[in-house]
This record gives sequence, structure tokens and C-alpha cells, in this order.
Amino acid sequence: MISKIKEYSKSFFVKVLVGIITLPFIFWGMGDIFSGGSQNVVAKIDSEKISTQEFINYVRMLNINEKDREKIINNNILEKILSSYIGNKVLELELNDLRLIISNKSLKNIIINDKTFFKDNAFSRTEYEKFLITSNLSAPQFEENIAQQEKKRQLLEYLSNGIKIPKFITEREFNKENQIKEIKYINLSNLYKKKEISKNQLVDAYNKNKSFFKETFKEIKYLYLDPELIIGSESPNEKFFKIINKIENDALDGKQMDAIRKNYNLTIKSLNYVNSQQQDTKGEKISFNDNKLFEKIYSLQEKGQVEIVNHKNKYYLVKISNIIEKEKNIDDPDVIKLLEAQLNIENKIKENIEIAKLITANNFSEQDMIAFGKKNSLEIKTETLNGLNTKSIFTKGIKKRIFETSDNEVNLITDNNLENNYIIFSKNTKYRSVKPSTKEYQTFEKRAKLNLSDNIFNKYDQNLNKKYKVNINQKTLDRIKDSF
Repeated sequence: MISKIKEYSKSFFVKVLVGIITLPFIFWGMGDIFSGGSQNVVAKIDSEKISTQEFINYVRMLNINEKDREKIINNNILEKILSSYIGNKVLELELNDLRLIISNKSLKNIIINDKTFFKDNAFSRTEYEKFLITSNLSAPQFEENIAQQEKKRQLLEYLSNGIKIPKFITEREFNKENQIKEIKYINLSNLYKKKEISKNQLVDAYNKNKSFFKETFKEIKYLYLDPELIIGSESPNEKFFKIINKIENDALDGKQMDAIRKNYNLTIKSLNYVNSQQQDTKGEKISFNDNKLFEKIYSLQEKGQVEIVNHKNKYYLVKISNIIEKEKNIDDPDVIKLLEAQLNIENKIKENIEIAKLITANNFSEQDMIAFGKKNSLEIKTETLNGLNTKSIFTKGIKKRIFETSDNEVNLITDNNLENNYIIFSKNTKYRSVKPSTKEYQTFEKRAKLNLSDNIFNKYDQNLNKKYKVNINQKTLDRIKDSF
């Protein structure tokens, strides 16, 4: 056994927080490569063993397509999947250790109040059974998953309850968003607009990125699983969903669409090489009257695999017969648009790096900022921001960064997409007061409590890492990876 889990993730507990609400109920068949499976141990948590087959069953639930399999091989994603699974197992052990119990009555209340199973604003047993059949789950499997999720929720609630937030922490949280700040600023947009993109730059960028300018066309066959033809009724019922389940199993076992069509007297329709924009290889628009259904059908990746698609409680059998890629020409308007966007971003990054160097290396002052503006014919503007919700040219994200800037300090502030770029000088800052009896105070008190809870979760997570000894069998993991 080789202890490598810390290379993949330093945090078990944090990984499972994201999955508390969402459950992976979609099963995926990985084909013959994992049929049967070995019972070798891929990991151990103290004396608890995780078998190869157990881990493979977990991977099957993740609905991994062909392209993602390649990423798993090349980017150590399988290690991260194993780390996530171990994180869940560690938390299960901790829940058992704490002896958290969900009664049958509580479990029932959770399920009957879930709007997923509502019909006419009330719980429907039929909707519940339909969900189980279409998700390929038994009631005990589903209910065990729900119980585990509820235990996790209770653990988080237990860890975060009882925290008393000091007044100064709440006020500090309040002050982050409620400042009256006088600033001077330069909008760098005009600086970037002056940088013209030459034809040579476009050609060079195109040649370097040709592989990104390929258009995918798919040959698609599909048929509507009409309840009237299958069961003799327009309304789907339990019998219909059992047949749907059988059709799906037949498809996974390799039964061809035409054979399924003949069994139920259904009609196959075809789309002859279309792209994601519903255009054929000549650029002409195809006739398809439901865009959302088309998106679901087109998103399928497995060539030759017959799959079931659910859209608005209607079921379709779909097969991607073939996939081809066509290289886009450099004169294509979409290609030019993408190239120009790429080159503009590269230019902004280059300019921002130079500006950041000036600010950090030379104790950039207000006068330096004014000189920079004059040199580049950029206007210096002034503004007073009165809280985060002030009407302004600045986005909330930019305003938060401005509020983090100390007085008499110059800062380069951009957004994540580099669409908005500013040099900011903070001239003067005042803070509003807030009374503990107000709703506003309570809002920021809750936010401060949440931030403090995050710190508690991180500490708890560190304790979990110390409490449970995890070992990875790297050879077994490598063998699983080689099977993809």
C-alpha cells in the first residue's frame, strides 16, 4: 500500500460539502472493460477496505463520456475521483461514529415533501416510482442515499450552531460593503482600443490554434417512444416505464434501433450531418421544431450507442451514427471574431502586467497616475461610491476590490474576463454605523457566522485527516486507469 491521498486532495470534508444536496442517480455502463471486475483492494481507510469493484460501481454512476475518458487518463482525474469517493467514505465513518440516526418517519417526510415527486401540488406515488425506474434505482438504494445526505446536513448544522459572533466581526463584515469612498480612476478601455490587430497577427494566431477551429457534424437517428403505440394509452404508467427500462437495457446490450422499432411499430427519423447550430455541412438550416430537444440529442457523445433521452416527460431513442469534423477557414466570421477576442485578451494581459510592475516597483502615487493618464491620453475621472449598491459604471465585483484599497493607495483592478480594467486611487474613506437591533445588522451577522463556520469546517477537516489513516494501492489504481 502506498499512501498518496494527500497528493490528490488535502481535504476530505470540503469535497463532500458540494455533494450534500445533489445525488448522482444516473447510471452508465462502462462496457466489457469492467464486466465482472476484480475484488482487489484499491484503498484502505483504517481497516475499512474499498474494493476495485466497489470503486468501479461508483465511477459507473458518473455518466462519463468518451472524451472525458481521455481526460481521465491524461490528467490524473481518476485519482481525484477516488479522492472524492474516499472523502465520502471518511464522512460516512464519522457519521457512524457520531451515531447519527434518521428515523423512518423523518425519511418519509423528506421524500413526500420533495417537489420532484409532486403532481397537482401534492406527493404522487406514481411520480416517485417513475423516478426510481428511469433512474435505475430501487427504493432501498434511493432511501439509503437520502438518509446519508440528511445525516451530512445534520452534521454541518451541528458544527455551525451555537456560534456567538462578536460585534466587531459583524461590523467588519458590514464595512466591507458599506463604505463612502472618494476615488480617482482611469478607464483603460481606450488604451486597449488603440492596439490594432494586423492581418499577420490573425494568420499567425490561426495557424497556432487550427485544432480549435474545427466544427463537429453528427449523423443522428432518433425515434419517439410513443406510449400509445407501446402500451395502447396516451398516458404513461408503470407498465410503460418498465418497457422503457427494458428498451434501455436492450440498447445497452447492443440491440439495434431498427429491431426495437419493429417490436413496437415506431418510426425512425434522421438528421444527416448537422452541427450544434442546426446547420448542415453546406451551412443551411435544418428543420427541427424543438431547440431544447435538439440540444439534448446533439449533446450525446458515444458514436454507435443507442441511448434514451427524456424531454418534457417524453422519451426518445437516439443513436449518433457517425461524427465528422470540418475545419473552419480563416475567413469565417466566427473564426475572425474568436481570433480577435483572443488577441485582445493577450494584449490586455501584457499591458496589465506592465502597469502592475509600475505600481508595485515604483511606489506609484496619485501624481504618477495622473502622469500616466496624460502620457497615454487617458482621462482622469472622480467618483464617490456610497456602498456596494451605488449606481455606477463599476460592477459589484470591481467595487468590492475598490473597497479593499486603502486610502492614498493606487491599485490596478480588473474583472475575471478582463473586460473592465481600471487604475484606481483611493482618496478618502468613511464608514457607516449599523445598529444591532436592525435587520441589516442581522444579515451581516449571519454572513460573519457563515465565514466563521467555514473556518470551523476546515479545522474539523484537518482533524478527520489525522483521525483516519488512508492508504492507496497505486498499482491497482493504475490497472483501473489502463482499462479506460
